Amino acid sequence: MRVTTEAIIGAVTDSLAAPRTLLLGRYDAAGRLQYTGRSTTLSQAAGRTLAGWLAPPTGAHPWTGWTFSAGWGTQDTLHVHLVQPNVVMEVAVDVARDASGRWRHPARPHRVRPDVDVQDVLLYGEDTNTSP
Repeated sequence: MRVTTEAIIGAVTDSLAAPRTLLLGRYDAAGRLQYTGRSTTLSQAAGRTLAGWLAPPTGAHPWTGWTFSAGWGTQDTLHVHLVQPNVVMEVAVDVARDASGRWRHPARPHRVRPDVDVQDVLLYGEDTNTSP
């Protein structure tokens, strides 16, 4: 079952000018940005459009020093570019989560939500909003 919800873009793969996938997060109850999952691959057009919303971090980023797995069953790590975590993206996610509370399957990006503040996104581990 898939539901629509919001997440914060914390990093991207490839480049800020042409992102290919998004690393998504949500704040936890202690105010730390936690990684919740990765998106499906963006089309080139979608990546170029999204690039206008992204910026390098200003100051310390909550994910500095983190490594992200390239996929299930691999020791490879993703090369990511951290971004200022102030862009909210509406995504479709499968309700299945792993033991850490992360989405087990890639999220499908729908649209940037400039009308939603990062503080209004559900907390890490909270139930997702359902849509018909």
